[in-house]
Amino acid sequence: MLFKVEDIQRFLPHRYPFLLVDRVLEMEAGRRIVGLKNVTVNEAFFQGHFPQIKIMPGVLIVEAIAQAGGILLYHSIDNPQTKIVLLSKLDNVKFRRPVVPGDQLTLKAEILKLKTRICHLSGQALVGDDVAVEGEMMASLLDIQEAYARS
Repeated sequence: MLFKVEDIQRFLPHRYPFLLVDRVLEMEAGRRIVGLKNVTVNEAFFQGHFPQIKIMPGVLIVEAIAQAGGILLYHSIDNPQTKIVLLSKLDNVKFRRPVVPGDQLTLKAEILKLKTRICHLSGQALVGDDVAVEGEMMASLLDIQEAYARS
């Protein structure tokens, strides 16, 4: 299955400068996803992280993995248009190598356990064959109405 950024915007609420998945290359609903993030020198975060040596912030790489996982969840649950996915926990996250302009991140996420309101995922971001970031995350699945009531 292949999704371009225009398709991804139908599944994720994120927009520039916070939409961090450019394309989906593979997906098995309920199991796994493979997406891409092209890292360019024009990214807004490079203005301050760091001006002399441009490195993509690790938390944004984790967010890119989580967004890929969100696309996977959108295609793995009933009535996804009535839900919002919120990152709720990170475990065993390791930053293995810096990500710099010109790199292409391959984003991989796999569902380890999916319940009605919680999903446990494993994820990686790779540059070529090198792991840049890896770890596990939990996502909470809230009804949109409930999420608005809390805010």
